[in-house]
Amino acid sequence: MADSNTARKILAIGLGSMGYGMARSAVRGGHMVWGQDVNAAQVSRFAEEGGATEPVPHGDLEAVVVTVLNAAQTEEVLFGPDGVVPRMRAGAAVMSCATVPPDFARAMATRCGEHDVLYLDAPISGGAAKAAEGRLSIMASGEPAAFSALRPVLDSLAETVFELGDAAGTGSAMKAVNQLLAGVHIAAMAEALTFGITQGVAPQDFLDVISKCAGTSWMLENRAPHVVTGDYTPLSSVNIWPKDLGIVLDIARASNFGAPLTAAALQQFVAAAGMGLGQEDDAAVAKVYARNAGLRLPGED
Repeated sequence: MADSNTARKILAIGLGSMGYGMARSAVRGGHMVWGQDVNAAQVSRFAEEGGATEPVPHGDLEAVVVTVLNAAQTEEVLFGPDGVVPRMRAGAAVMSCATVPPDFARAMATRCGEHDVLYLDAPISGGAAKAAEGRLSIMASGEPAAFSALRPVLDSLAETVFELGDAAGTGSAMKAVNQLLAGVHIAAMAEALTFGITQGVAPQDFLDVISKCAGTSWMLENRAPHVVTGDYTPLSSVNIWPKDLGIVLDIARASNFGAPLTAAALQQFVAAAGMGLGQEDDAAVAKVYARNAGLRLPGED
């Protein structure tokens, strides 16, 4: 819990499944937090659950936590027509959490610096549940002053903060590595589970056995239960992966690096989105395999 010396005035931009939990964790950590989102209902809900209700004091903000979808939205909220950075006081800090290319993170740090605003390249991992518990993993890079300014905020949001260097970009590079693995693992889970069904392996048996064997992964243990129960309530949606794996492939191409497993996984998520599943939980990529094999998954009529 932050004390009077460490409590911060924070603007949380983006109150989606991750951002909302983070904003609530910051409130629970003793900070004064304003919420901002295109969804007015989320803003009202956050205000009812402890968020600040008075007008945002942009000139007094000590931190802005940005948890939006992509680079374009990040740039818009920071430097667009209503961008927050030009209105922030010198020495305040931006914590940018979206998955973005490393070059973009470096460019944002430079532009923030032109306004005497600090920038922490701080992608997040852990899912909505850990965001709500203040137990995220944060892959952060930026100048020491940015870490120092945001330390009380990081303490409220994260179980683990990986400090990856004194320049923006490294955090985003590490997040790209993580997303490569995470996306491939989700697609591999879907492929293995549906392959098992073709061989007479019941989905629940698949989960019970493989989760205790060498073929398991965190993503398998986290996502396969969604398929087993037929519950695709979006905790992390299909639509995230064409963006994130696309970023991975863009970085790989720029480095003359071949990433065929990433490309294969990306196509399955693109196919899922094409089936109208973009807003479902990303475990719904299993439906692509099921359709192609003529299978019925649990919960399907």
